[in-house]
Amino acid sequence: MYRVASAVDPESIAQISRVAFRELRRAGVRTVGEFHYVHHQPDGTPYAERTAMSDAVVQAAKDEGLRISLLRVAYHRAGPGRPAEPDQRRFCDASVEDVLRDVDALRAKYKNDPDVRIGLAPHSVRAVPPPWIAELGAYAARHGLPFHMHVAEQPREIDECIAETGKRPVELLADLGVLSPSFVAVHATHLSPSEAQIFGRAGAFACICATTEADLGDGLPDLGALRAAGARLCTGVDSHVITDPIADLRALETLERLRAGRRVTFDPGASRTPAEDLWRAGSIEGAVACGFDDAGGTLRIRRDHPTLDLVDDALLLDAVVFSGGSAMVDSVED
Repeated sequence: MYRVASAVDPESIAQISRVAFRELRRAGVRTVGEFHYVHHQPDGTPYAERTAMSDAVVQAAKDEGLRISLLRVAYHRAGPGRPAEPDQRRFCDASVEDVLRDVDALRAKYKNDPDVRIGLAPHSVRAVPPPWIAELGAYAARHGLPFHMHVAEQPREIDECIAETGKRPVELLADLGVLSPSFVAVHATHLSPSEAQIFGRAGAFACICATTEADLGDGLPDLGALRAAGARLCTGVDSHVITDPIADLRALETLERLRAGRRVTFDPGASRTPAEDLWRAGSIEGAVACGFDDAGGTLRIRRDHPTLDLVDDALLLDAVVFSGGSAMVDSVED
């Protein structure tokens, strides 16, 4: 990853982004939240146009017909007490003020574009010191911006956070005052039961990246605890090993079956079926987590796909969610 990240420039990151966004669009995605942290030149020197890399990614999404929430990442260190490694320098900023200056510029540039949102994303409690998180969170709250972080992706992150602050990551984030309905924890794999309760009380999101977690072997999140606490769920990818948004939303149920060892793990109640609840998490909730008010389009499914043979219309959504995949997507219409 670092070799690739060290080599890209505004032109090549635009080309790479277009390939990724084109694949997402063809798989049924209309809205992308881009966790963007390759900002500067390889030695860490900002480009003459400081937001050149961000602008290239935004334009790539628009060229491929996607709405984008550009989540401007803050990155400062390799970990508690460890300066950034050489390959991380182009991710890093010297101060919170540098981060917010770029966010101000991006917000001004895209304020009238209905297909673009700007958000803030302190990378993690590992890469961003606590005072930065608090200041960035306060800025996001003042301006109503999406606020995303990698949270509890791996046990080492939790151990380092406890060693530095005496608290687990979600406990620290609560004390810093950054948890809210606009907060999105990417991964949320290794939360304690009490952390799930904190999330639920805040109305925060957990963004589950199931196909990536399976590829990395990072573990199974306790989705039952998150659901029971009232946390909101959405889906994402943290790589492009597999691009199948239907598989990712289905995993919000199947991963929990594997973890809990039982066939059906949640009942959304009389208002929705499990398939409807999962579809909502993979569409509307994901868009809201990215700062948009609606899903932004209509997904057309190939009714003649072999998987849907003999399926009654009344059970079509169930079949798509629990048996389908991106191969049955016909188009996404605005």
